[in-house]
Amino acid sequence: MRSIDQVISAFDPISLAEMDGVKLQDRVDTKYVFGEHRLAEVMDAMLPHYRLLEVDGVRGTKYRSLYFDTADLQHYKAHHDQRTYRSKVRFREYIGSGLAFLEVKRKTGRGRTDKARIRVDGIPETLSPEQQAFVNKASRGSAPLQATLWNHFTRYTFVSRTAPERLTMDVDLRYSAAGDERGLGGVVIAELKQERADRTSPFVRLMRERVFAASGMSKYCVGLLLLGRPVKHNAFKAVLLKLDKIRKAA
Repeated sequence: MRSIDQVISAFDPISLAEMDGVKLQDRVDTKYVFGEHRLAEVMDAMLPHYRLLEVDGVRGTKYRSLYFDTADLQHYKAHHDQRTYRSKVRFREYIGSGLAFLEVKRKTGRGRTDKARIRVDGIPETLSPEQQAFVNKASRGSAPLQATLWNHFTRYTFVSRTAPERLTMDVDLRYSAAGDERGLGGVVIAELKQERADRTSPFVRLMRERVFAASGMSKYCVGLLLLGRPVKHNAFKAVLLKLDKIRKAA
């Protein structure tokens, strides 16, 4: 088996400009979580079917995000309670590129995810009145929001050769808030983004072959729990147990 660096270098590249036709801001998302020790094997099987984003000769982009929520964490609670309509609000920066955005991800009630975003100069720790207005319109809410936690990770972005489909793989996750920091090493969070759910996708097939079941996991919600926030988490116990099992198997 080739090393992860060898497999990454074997992918045909795709540029940011070429990806413009596969933005998929209104889409169906399917997540998979598995151990990083299986990543080279999985990527090797993907080689015939996907191209890998390359920016300035670099494959793998470092991200940092700052999530916002209400003072009583209503966004977290809506996810925990599996509300049909719910939102997440964050700033996201592509480190080293000078690009940063304010983003609102909203579950629409049709099993789809809608994302709205605007370009910003950097990541502030408070929303300006204009930014709050954008969030209110995109989320269809009006509650004031405050910074909740930071998230850092490295992302590999793949684009299908034959279908309107993107795939992201996040590794080396770290969370921080109020001077505390927790890592989630050894875990890969893969998210398949499609116009409509297509179980014939090469990635779905290779996940099935390896008995990696689709598994919902919110990076934001898991981050709050890793940082020890005193919130109800019964709905996330299975996810936390799975993450613990994956990390012990690495």
